[in-house]
Amino acid sequence: MTVAMAIAETMAQWIEAVKGELEAYPDEDSLWLTPGDVNNSAGNLALHLAGNLQAFIGAEMGQSGYVRDRPGEFGRRNVPRDEILLELERARASVVDTLNSNSWDLEEKISAPVFDEPRTRARWLLHLTAHLAYHHGQISYHRRIVAPTSRA
Repeated sequence: MTVAMAIAETMAQWIEAVKGELEAYPDEDSLWLTPGDVNNSAGNLALHLAGNLQAFIGAEMGQSGYVRDRPGEFGRRNVPRDEILLELERARASVVDTLNSNSWDLEEKISAPVFDEPRTRARWLLHLTAHLAYHHGQISYHRRIVAPTSRA
């Protein structure tokens, strides 16, 4: 197994974990709540993850043709849970297909929008993996705040 394949497998597991969190919400309305100082709903975070991965891995690396709507990731509301789950599944497939389809030079320097200077492709993929795990944690806490009895 290559490092890119291991990253794809890890990302796929995190995407499945995000999907599991979304499925644990008792209803679709609770996906969109933003109580107290919470700025982003679970629905928006999940749309953001799907768009982020399809853009930076699918489109940038895999030339999938995906066009990202980042403002929509945070601006859309009341998107049906099934539609969000489908977008996450598309992201999972994009990540797995792209990272498993090529022998990537992970030491290649690339420009990435969150770094001030070019970094290696490996560093960028690790950043995207950490970003995915970070937002999974936010979604998990959001679910426990808005629906504390939704999972035993």
